[in-house]
Amino acid sequence: AHLSQDAAMIEAFCAQQDIHSATAAKIYKKDISEVDRAERGNAKSANFGIIYGISEFGLAGNLGISRDEAKKLITGYFDSYPDVKKYMDDSIQKARENGYTETIYSRRRYLEDITSSNSTVRSFAERNAINAPIQGSAADIMKIAMVRLHQALKENGLKSIITLQVHDELVLEVEKSELERVVEITREAMENAASLSVPLTVDVRSAENWLDAH
Repeated sequence: AHLSQDAAMIEAFCAQQDIHSATAAKIYKKDISEVDRAERGNAKSANFGIIYGISEFGLAGNLGISRDEAKKLITGYFDSYPDVKKYMDDSIQKARENGYTETIYSRRRYLEDITSSNSTVRSFAERNAINAPIQGSAADIMKIAMVRLHQALKENGLKSIITLQVHDELVLEVEKSELERVVEITREAMENAASLSVPLTVDVRSAENWLDAH
């Protein structure tokens, strides 16, 4: 949403809507309250797949639907979020011109194959041109959050520690007496790790072990 600056996607996140339900509502042209589980599932696959270059064939296979249905789903997605399509096209073009793509913090990924005459090799580089700024920026933000949180725990003289990072999730070992304070510090560190066009919201859970926390 931040990278594409798509107004409809930004609006959904700022309204704290479930993005997959919001996407389904736009694709299927119905109120978000009327979206069923299957439609949300299709929209979720679209949200995660299309931005990473999934084809009609690939989407059809993932969802167990016809290629014609998959084509309509992809068309509906881009009609709903036109600036996402523009972002994808612009990302590929910039990578062709510069030979690299970069995150919002200017960390580069060089793509020598972006102008390859081999269509398969070139397509892979094009998908990376779209994908790398998104996942790379997410990784940058998580690293910033981890540093902020580690420093905050030390500055507050707490015994609790960061144990593990799993994608967009941090796992901490927390002294029970520190739980309330650690929740507050963790939320602040993660939600303020970056200033984006959409809010970074954090869901914090606690339990005796990681499995129970889910």
